[in-house]
Amino acid sequence: MSLFIDTVTIDCADPRRLAAFWSEALDYAIDEVDDDGALILDRVDEAGRGGAVYFQRVPEGKVAKNRVHLDLRPSTSMAAEVARLALLGATEQRLVDEGDGAWTVMLDPEGNELCVLRGPDDGWSPS
Repeated sequence: MSLFIDTVTIDCADPRRLAAFWSEALDYAIDEVDDDGALILDRVDEAGRGGAVYFQRVPEGKVAKNRVHLDLRPSTSMAAEVARLALLGATEQRLVDEGDGAWTVMLDPEGNELCVLRGPDDGWSPS
């Protein structure tokens, strides 16, 4: 038996706000949205790039570092993507440089961590 991830669910206070941010960040389409939740889908799902992301309203606020976060690989450069995400409402926290790898830690509009990795313009290649 094998499993696959169908949906990543993110707890939040404002599903509409996070769905708007993440749909722009990932170039996803908003599929469903109401006061209790919002679902975004990959615009080119048949290409197998990514699964669904669901934002679910919960009563409690975020109080600690997330145990799970998204690492995002840009199609150009890390700096360009960090700047674009900042314009969408993300906050840059810090640059991590560990010699063989570098990434920028950011927070989405509700304070959830995400990392922007190096892209091809930064010398990254998939092989």
